[in-house]
Amino acid sequence: MINYITIIFIKILNILLNLAKKNGGNILGKIALKFNKNIFSFFKVNCPVIAVTATNGKTSTNNCIKHTLSQAKFKVVCNSEGNNMDTGVLSTLLKNCTISGKIKADFLCFEVDESYVPIIFKSFRLDTLIVLNFFRDQLDRNGEVETLILKINDFLKNFNGNLILNNDDPNVARLGRANKNNKKVYYFSAEKYKYATETMKEAGEGRFCPFCKTKLVYSYYQYSHIGKFECPNCKYGDNRIYKYAYNIDLNKRCFDVDGITYNIPESNIYTIYNHLAVLAVCSLYNIDTEIVLKSFKDFSLNNGRSEEILIKNCKTIINLAKNPTGANVSLRMLNENEDSKDLLFVLNDNLADGQDVSWIWDINFNQLNNVNRIITSGTRAYDIAIRIKTAGFDENKIYPFLGIEPALSKLYETSNVKYVIANYTALNPTRTALKKFN
Repeated sequence: MINYITIIFIKILNILLNLAKKNGGNILGKIALKFNKNIFSFFKVNCPVIAVTATNGKTSTNNCIKHTLSQAKFKVVCNSEGNNMDTGVLSTLLKNCTISGKIKADFLCFEVDESYVPIIFKSFRLDTLIVLNFFRDQLDRNGEVETLILKINDFLKNFNGNLILNNDDPNVARLGRANKNNKKVYYFSAEKYKYATETMKEAGEGRFCPFCKTKLVYSYYQYSHIGKFECPNCKYGDNRIYKYAYNIDLNKRCFDVDGITYNIPESNIYTIYNHLAVLAVCSLYNIDTEIVLKSFKDFSLNNGRSEEILIKNCKTIINLAKNPTGANVSLRMLNENEDSKDLLFVLNDNLADGQDVSWIWDINFNQLNNVNRIITSGTRAYDIAIRIKTAGFDENKIYPFLGIEPALSKLYETSNVKYVIANYTALNPTRTALKKFN
């Protein structure tokens, strides 16, 4: 009875929030868990449930899955806004269930915070899990990467559903051995792209074999520790690849898989990996290739993840960077562009960001390509300015501002291409300020 009363109360609250033009975020889930901490087991789901987890790329990949399935005329329930902890996933379920807890949909797809995968799916159905990557992120909340990997590995020991893994991340590929009885493990990989390197250029985690502790040997690094690796002792990393990207052309924004060329709206290597994961899902659920081709070409997140907008007649690229790898990938995109450009880096240290910002010292600001000026902003504007100065960038071309408005005024004094990097709580305010500034 308590579950019925809880859902009725939540439904009424959701109506009131809608009338007030409020999304509610996690609040519905928080309230429901107060009434019943086991409420996940109450829902009745008769369709496939897909989950995406990773340090970086969850939102883009999850929303692309939703977009593609929707293009195929399926009804999809999804936490598109990115509320990816237990309360966020629960809020999505509560908004879309009947009083009896039934979810009427063809697919459920969720992005899920890495640490919440075992918690949510302990008592809730899961058919397909996608794991994209693991990097250091918010150490004051998550702890070391190994802690998260072991939590998910323990969960997977009893998981027999589809498991889609990035074979180019040694921290992810290892999960394929968690349950030796699971025959539904699918790996994806990408060939060496134009800007790949023979040595690791940014901070990374995957240096040793998780099984025999031998140092891994890399043929190339795409970015951070993502690349073609193998253990010379036990051959870890030599897996059968389900989806492999080749003929990668970031200038033309396309890549090939299984003899088919896919066009995408973004020009960076980690977007290729995200789309490979989506392709694996579409293949497993028999989504028509023509639908996938159209979906990939049309899909755009437009929420500050590699988003391109025109501000004051200047091409402006906005990207989220909430950890060293995210920042380094954003700088790779910047360096791969030969045009003259200016950079705005907005860094906050709010609770949701992780208040330990020591991670900025793992950002590779060395040898920036054709960057004329760097403007910094946010609550830790001066910290990131100092980090950039110590990397050797001319201090006379670094301009720190605590407020975003004066930072934007300085940024658009020139007509160069603009790159904007912002961490978690800085992203939406920065994006909003940019559009108002226009």
